[in-house]
Amino acid sequence: MEILDICDELGNPTGKTVEREIAHQQGILHRTAHVWILRKKENKIQILLQKRSEQKDSFPGCYDISSAGHIPAGDNYGQSAVRELKEELGIVVRESELIDCGNRRFHFEEIFHGRLFKDNQVSKIFVLWKDLEEKDFVFVDHEVSEVKWLDFEKCYQDVKENKINHCIYIEELDIVKKYLRVQ
Repeated sequence: MEILDICDELGNPTGKTVEREIAHQQGILHRTAHVWILRKKENKIQILLQKRSEQKDSFPGCYDISSAGHIPAGDNYGQSAVRELKEELGIVVRESELIDCGNRRFHFEEIFHGRLFKDNQVSKIFVLWKDLEEKDFVFVDHEVSEVKWLDFEKCYQDVKENKINHCIYIEELDIVKKYLRVQ
């Protein structure tokens, strides 16, 4: 059973907690950490996408954020992001390597596996620069079936035009794009 902090609209814990399953049944506001892994290859910026396992409770088999996860009660965004990178992709990073690109607030409802899923979250968006090959990733907890690197601009267009089976919000890629423009 995973316990999450209930948070306010800015992502600050309220002091109350909720089971993850109940948060998704009732649409209770909670926190997540999203990490977009980038690298430079042949003078282009590439972004890593993970393919979600078919067993996931939401968006099975879809391409997604490099790494993402819920923030357990009492943890902070950075701690959780570091843990998720190890659990999902088998890579060890320091919290200081994560670049904070801000928060994103969103809500959606959809049916998965015959059940209504209400996601209501504040996500901290991080960028992580890591020059790794696909073979360097280890899928420890079977949440991820594969990863692939894409040219950032191609990924952006493919997501925008729904050319790949994905569960990526273009607003998140806009946040990453804004970060890249400042670099």
